[in-house]
Amino acid sequence: MQHRTMWTFVSLIILAAAACGGGSDAPAESAMPAAAAPPAFDPATAGSVMGMITLEGTPPAAETIRMNSDPACAELASDTETEYYVVGGSGGLGNVFVYVKEGLEGRSFPVPDEPAMIDQVGCRYTPHVFGMRVGQTLKIRNSDATLHNIHATPAANPEFNMGQPIQGMEFDRTFEAAEVMVPFKCDVHGWMNAYVGVLDHPYFAVTGDDGNFDISELPPGDYVVEAWHEELGTQMQNVTVGEGGTAEVSFTFTVG
Repeated sequence: MQHRTMWTFVSLIILAAAACGGGSDAPAESAMPAAAAPPAFDPATAGSVMGMITLEGTPPAAETIRMNSDPACAELASDTETEYYVVGGSGGLGNVFVYVKEGLEGRSFPVPDEPAMIDQVGCRYTPHVFGMRVGQTLKIRNSDATLHNIHATPAANPEFNMGQPIQGMEFDRTFEAAEVMVPFKCDVHGWMNAYVGVLDHPYFAVTGDDGNFDISELPPGDYVVEAWHEELGTQMQNVTVGEGGTAEVSFTFTVG
């Protein structure tokens, strides 16, 4: 009788455990393996994307900016021509932002300690087009002895608008989301404008007056590369970078 009672008791315990899921072979959610991260990038296998941006057609002539609304600017300015089209002797197009648009998803890259910089010199923003990283410090400086303000109007990041009335003033800001491009303008001097491309990786470049660009130390892989120009829009191309190889890609923008 005692044995029968004991077996009944044990059977009840087993049934209760099974009802509570204790007998399930399925792993608990917390024990499920995390998604595999992309393999570590070996710098020895790095390649690059190089090329040239050219302009086909005759661009509008640069306009002369009248700065006499601010006597300080009229005195300080050494460059009074618009920067919409910067074209070299061989037809290379400057101020084009070139970057890897697709192909780096799931990877992470350290953010530089060194800040990016935009300055106000001679009542112009310098540089006119540049790139920086998400989370990187942007140092904003006024090198002119006159009032400026920097008014950023992003779509994916918070807008900001700050005055800098004193020569040598600096402010620091960051962007928390990737965005191509973020426009800057000065509400005091309407001719002042600039653009920054904010990315979550370091693979971008801005063409010089000769239209050339070089995106180096890129992991091998298949990518979409985009070229952006403030007046002519964007173009994209697919490119494959082999181990230690250099992929060449060129873009041609046309102006009527």
